[in-house]
Formats: sequence, structure tokens, C-alpha cells
Amino acid sequence: MDVLLPGVLSILFLLSASVVPASGQNTRSGKGPYVPERGWSLSLRGGAAHQFDAGLDGGGDFRVNRLFLQGGATYAPDYRRSVSLALGYGVDKYDFSGDRGMAGLVPWETVHTVRVSTPVRWGFGRNWTAFVIPSVRTAGESDAALGDSVSGGGFAGFSYRFGDRLTIGPGIGVMSQIEDSPDIFPVLLIDWKITDRLRLETGRGLGATRGPGLILRWTVSDSWDLSLGGRYEKLRFRLDREGVAPEGVGDDRSFPLFCGASYRLSPRAVASLVGGVALGGKLRLEDETGNRIAEEDYDQAGFLGVAFGLRF
Repeated sequence: MDVLLPGVLSILFLLSASVVPASGQNTRSGKGPYVPERGWSLSLRGGAAHQFDAGLDGGGDFRVNRLFLQGGATYAPDYRRSVSLALGYGVDKYDFSGDRGMAGLVPWETVHTVRVSTPVRWGFGRNWTAFVIPSVRTAGESDAALGDSVSGGGFAGFSYRFGDRLTIGPGIGVMSQIEDSPDIFPVLLIDWKITDRLRLETGRGLGATRGPGLILRWTVSDSWDLSLGGRYEKLRFRLDREGVAPEGVGDDRSFPLFCGASYRLSPRAVASLVGGVALGGKLRLEDETGNRIAEEDYDQAGFLGVAFGLRF
């Protein structure tokens, strides 16, 4: 359940895994959440997404192209315990057009994000599982000061298995924010097998500074899954030294709703396609101490993306 990836690209990875392990599983068959196999395993994930033009309240519009790649290593002494190290890198390329409001300011262009996390999963008793995910992230434009672009925090939670069809529990995340107070948010961990082919689950988003989203997943066949879900997204980052707000802060937040399809090329490889709309979007520009310079809502923004996931 790594909260790693900024922007709408993170929801691509909600389509391929869940954070709530089902007791007794050790592989991802497409009919339940993936639980690491015993011993060492490696993973590689990547994707690209395009958020289409969205009009800004102050005039003009903007669009975003996003890319991401993450590699990880996991050690699992058994199916109920595991510890991982994950390293991810993402690029968000903003393109503003217009001569009024924030669009006319061109507040930022390319944002780079690097994140390191160490997810730990520990089963105890017959039905309890605990999760701890500390992480550190840098997010900023190309020439932003590295030391001023760092934030960090983590997530902790636990779940209880009520038989073969329902696993549920609470969680809480705490993330520091660049030039702002820490972000504290609750998370519901759930894996509910409604029918043999339909599940409601907490998606393993590799992104956003908020926790994972919720997905309704339909297993069409041994190879195909269809999904419907939503989540809250928030990307906050340091600006460079030469822009309209030198060493300031940029903020982009929205609530994406999406649907997607995932195809298992093999038991260890999956490809996904996702599309949807980002609602309630807002951009904010601040100075180097976090004081507001400009803030504008933006219209509904459609997006489309692809992703892949590999395990070795």
C-alpha cells in the first residue's frame, strides 16, 4: 500500500493489487489480493497517463503528462509476514496556456518526485495482520533545492479476517507537508469478497499523499479484471529558484473517479488501461514560506493511462 505516486497516475496501480492479504494465499490468481511468495521476490511497475485540458477559473487552461517507474524487493518468511524496500521515480509535466490568472503566470512546469518506502506486514494470532509503511519523498521542479523538497511520514494499521469472504480494519497515515502542517488521514482496509467474481477492496495506490482508494473489482475471467473506483489525490512540491515564485510551493489536488481493465499476460505480469475524470480540482501557488499567492479551481478533467506490473 505504498503511497508513492503523485497525481492521477497512481490509480493505474490500484487495478493490479490490494493491500489487505487474504489468509492462506500466496499468489495473485486474479481472484484475490496478491500476497508475496516465501523468500525473496523482485517487482517492477511503470506507467504513463495524460490528463486532458481543464479550464481554470481565472481563465486559460492546463494539461498534464505523467510518467512513473518503481522497483522493489520483498522478503517474506511466510505468507503472513513480509518486509519490502521500494524506490520510485515520477515526472509530472504541466502545460499551461492562456494569459490570465494562474495560467498566465505559468507557475510551474516539470515536477520530479523520488520516494523510498519500507512496507512491513506482520500476521499474528489466527486472523490479525498489522501494517507499517514508513516513507521519505522529495518533490520539486528540476532546479528546486533538494533539502527544501523533502517530506516524509508513514502509515500504520491492522486488519481482522472474518472468515473467507471479509477482511477489514482501520488505519491512519501521517505525512509531513512542504511549508504546511502534517497531513493526518484515516484509511479503511478492506477485502470483501461479495461474490466469487466481485470484490470491494482497498487498492494499493503507489501515489498521492493520501492513503489508498477503494475499488470495486469484477473478475471477468482468469485473465481479465474490470474495475471501478475513486480516491483523493494531493501533490505538493517545491518550486525552482527562477520562476514566478522563487523557491515557492505548488499544490495540485483533486478527486479522481475511474474505471479500468487489467489483463494478466502471465501469473507474474499484468497490463492495465484506465480512464476517468478528476473532480473538484484545485491549483494553489504559495511563496517560500507557504503564504498564498494565487489559488484557482479547475474544471472536470478527463484522463487516460496505461501501466504494467512485473514480479520476478
